[in-house]
Amino acid sequence: MSKSTVRRHVPAQERRDAAAAARQRHRVRAETPYEQALRAQVVRLYGSGMPQQRVAATLGISVEAVVARLEPEQRRSRQEATRLAVEQQSELLPLEEVIARYAQGATMVELGRFYGVHPSTIRRRIPDDLIRPRARTPQPRPRSRQVFTEEEVRRRYAAGESASALAREFGVSPHTIRARIPDADWRARTPGEAPAPSPRPAQPKTGGVRMVLALSDEEILVRYRAGQSATAIGHAVGVDCRTILRRITSTPS
Repeated sequence: MSKSTVRRHVPAQERRDAAAAARQRHRVRAETPYEQALRAQVVRLYGSGMPQQRVAATLGISVEAVVARLEPEQRRSRQEATRLAVEQQSELLPLEEVIARYAQGATMVELGRFYGVHPSTIRRRIPDDLIRPRARTPQPRPRSRQVFTEEEVRRRYAAGESASALAREFGVSPHTIRARIPDADWRARTPGEAPAPSPRPAQPKTGGVRMVLALSDEEILVRYRAGQSATAIGHAVGVDCRTILRRITSTPS
């Protein structure tokens, strides 16, 4: 089973006791010259800012062995470890190359993505006299619309302009234009205007009219009782099987 499975089934106090016992065993073993030298190497490398994984790879031991040879007060917090890792990564940046790329036109975001660091890290490496002003994306200018006045709408509508054209120019709906026009001045739709949706015509009801089939209802009932299915009878007659079933149920025995 995995370590996480064991950790879930072992109480926290027992895990702390086991870790303390392991540290005590390492302290006892540290009395040998080899263990003393190894502990000193671990403390020195880790204290220089090197992460635990790199210390383990340098000394050829496991990460658990590195942790066991460090006192609790010697271990760094997660935030401090992240900060040191960022600083070490930024120290490895080729400063002259970064400045040259930026002077040639590369942005801080592009350089940060290329070198695997944050753009603010790139910004701290660029001299202030080389910093370019941030380019601003031009914002689209809003369309200028004329002031909507009822007198202007009525005058232009009376001059012959359509309600749809006025609505587009003033940025309103044709219903708004129609509400400003008196009923006496309202004219019928011109060919350039959009037609109003016509109401759906009512479908005439055909109640009481039955479809005339090639077979009578009695012949359908005889075939159905003889073992022929409603689907087969419908195929022979040219109708749906539900029509055949309705004829069968409505035919008196």
